[in-house]
Amino acid sequence: MVTDNLKQDKSSLQVVADEAPFRQVHEPVPEADITWRSPRRDAFWQAIPAWKDVDYDTFIDHKWQERNAITTPQKLLSAVQELVSEEFLDDVRKGFGEAPMAVRISPYLLSLIDWEKPYADPIRRQFLPVASQLEPDHPMLTLDSLHEQDDSPTPGLTHRYPDKALFLTLDTCPVYCRFCTRSYAVGLDTEHVEKVSIKATEDRWDRALAYLRTRPEVEDVVISGGDAYRLKAKQILKLGHSLLDMPHIRRFRFASKGPAIQPMKILTDHDWTNAVTEIVERGRKLHKEVCIHTHFNHPHEVTGISEDALNLLFERGITVRNQSVLQNGVNDDPATMIELSRRLSFINVHPYYVYVHDLVQGTEDLRTTVKTAVSLEKHLRGATAGFNTPTFVVDAPGGGGKRDAHSFEYYDRETGISVYTAPSVKPGAQFLYFDPLRTLSPSVQRYWQDEKMRNEMISAASLEGKRQRI
Repeated sequence: MVTDNLKQDKSSLQVVADEAPFRQVHEPVPEADITWRSPRRDAFWQAIPAWKDVDYDTFIDHKWQERNAITTPQKLLSAVQELVSEEFLDDVRKGFGEAPMAVRISPYLLSLIDWEKPYADPIRRQFLPVASQLEPDHPMLTLDSLHEQDDSPTPGLTHRYPDKALFLTLDTCPVYCRFCTRSYAVGLDTEHVEKVSIKATEDRWDRALAYLRTRPEVEDVVISGGDAYRLKAKQILKLGHSLLDMPHIRRFRFASKGPAIQPMKILTDHDWTNAVTEIVERGRKLHKEVCIHTHFNHPHEVTGISEDALNLLFERGITVRNQSVLQNGVNDDPATMIELSRRLSFINVHPYYVYVHDLVQGTEDLRTTVKTAVSLEKHLRGATAGFNTPTFVVDAPGGGGKRDAHSFEYYDRETGISVYTAPSVKPGAQFLYFDPLRTLSPSVQRYWQDEKMRNEMISAASLEGKRQRI
């Protein structure tokens, strides 16, 4: 009897559904507008004169990508000489001379730049400096603005949060980002920066691992650098198994920009991908989480090659999360950031963080305001599922760690000073972030150049921050 009633109910519901049209809560989205599901799969690299005859199999060989990386203006000229003006190349030459980071850009990334509009292109802005767009550094800039070395018990290891450590395993990357917060250590020395050494040596690693064995409160480790993409397979296995052998380490991740800037390595460097897979699978058996954290900043960085690479990691059960850096002229508008989040979600990469750009030498033109971050997060919230919506954070200068951008104690939009606290990291301390000077009025910009006025503005903001916290 109950079964017959259920059948009748279902039948009645079906009649109602067939007879009544759906109530259109939202207008249907035209297929053409669902752009995030169709990453480009054309031979885009063949638009570069130097690579017009390069086939797909050659292009996705990670060794070919490494051999053909652009590291000098001369190599750039050789690759794109028919596409840009001599004035632009001269601008790049001068930009290279001013950069705190050595320049290295993969053929993959170089091919994704719109060379008809190189000055405005979001990928070019991140990796190739041009002198004409550089701005004077903020007066409060320091080379290690996050004070990572102050929280370092042994070279290359930062222990800031009680249960987490950052392990800088090496000092090289497959590409060098202009905005790198570790320009104090990563890459070769430049005209303006002599780097702190965190080279990949067994002795330094053994000291870091020995420290971690003595700290049972540490459960979480980031393997970074530099870039974990540059670790050899045997090094991935050594570090991974060493951490898995520590009972108190419950989770760790390999931090790599690689999937965003050279995804073909995942497809063609089988030893590296298999090594990561081995560590992830052993971790799972031990009930420990091992994953990859990567670094896409713009929708144009997601291609069909990205999709294939990330699909392979997904098939192997490897979780991938993304940490973007908010940058002026790159991803500082709602449409771009929403598109990026949707593209990443479609290839099973979880948008995790968006960092307000750190104070990094030679990158004032890329920084945005805290106000921009707060506004963008409001637009993003609700555009997609909550677990695929990134949190916008300020990595507090001076070592306060990551703070939700909107969680400031005080924010003076006129002076550009925001005040944060970090009770669980450094109780009682204040941490100040400074908006880029170009966003301030001319009179306030002049105040920042005067040491007395600068100190008065900082003192006033600090005092007001204390009052707000009370």
